[in-house]
Amino acid sequence: MLLSLQQIYKSYAIDRETFYALKNVNFSIEQGEFVAILGTSGSGKTSLLNILGCLDPVREGTYIFNGKDIKNYSENELAELRNNQIGFVFQSFNLLDKMTVLENVALPLLYRQYSARRRHRVASSILKNVGLGDRMDSLPKHISAGQRQRVAIARSLVNHPKIILADEPTGNLDSVTGAEIMVLFQELRSIYNAAVILVTHDEHVAFYADRIITLFDGYIYADVQVADLKKGLQTVYG
Repeated sequence: MLLSLQQIYKSYAIDRETFYALKNVNFSIEQGEFVAILGTSGSGKTSLLNILGCLDPVREGTYIFNGKDIKNYSENELAELRNNQIGFVFQSFNLLDKMTVLENVALPLLYRQYSARRRHRVASSILKNVGLGDRMDSLPKHISAGQRQRVAIARSLVNHPKIILADEPTGNLDSVTGAEIMVLFQELRSIYNAAVILVTHDEHVAFYADRIITLFDGYIYADVQVADLKKGLQTVYG
């Protein structure tokens, strides 16, 4: 088991009232598993993603990551965990405009004090795996939105994390390009054996995962294997 959430609650104080964004959330994820967190706006997806990414503290409940309770991590250990074991992919790509594709992907390795040659070797290898071996010297503004998202995915993989957290990664893409990105996630999790947790409001996107956890008003409404859903649809529609 890679991670486990046990009785997680997340609350906010608004005008002297307590609002719960997450309520009694429980689930586990295995290494290499591909999980979609599905829900509408306000369902708790962002709050859950922030906890999984160790961006927000766990105040109610338990979060076990790689066998260790997150509450036992120091601030430095949490920073190291985020930098080295968790890769982040965002809807808006978050690339640096004045850096080339290769430099954007290699940037996290700079903080690990890799030599320039080693940074180039690692980043170029991953860029080839995401289909951008011929665009390494391009600036982000000179490539398409789909290619920019591939760069962001490559950057998330550069430290060989145990988990990739993707926040609406197809939100700024057309349907065809979005489908290509989802297939890429399927391929890369097999290559790098990283768990992929993808947040989306789109059921079509969620069906690319192995498993769909549906949130509603902060609760887990459903937690199902996609293969079982597809079998059910085949039974109904033939």
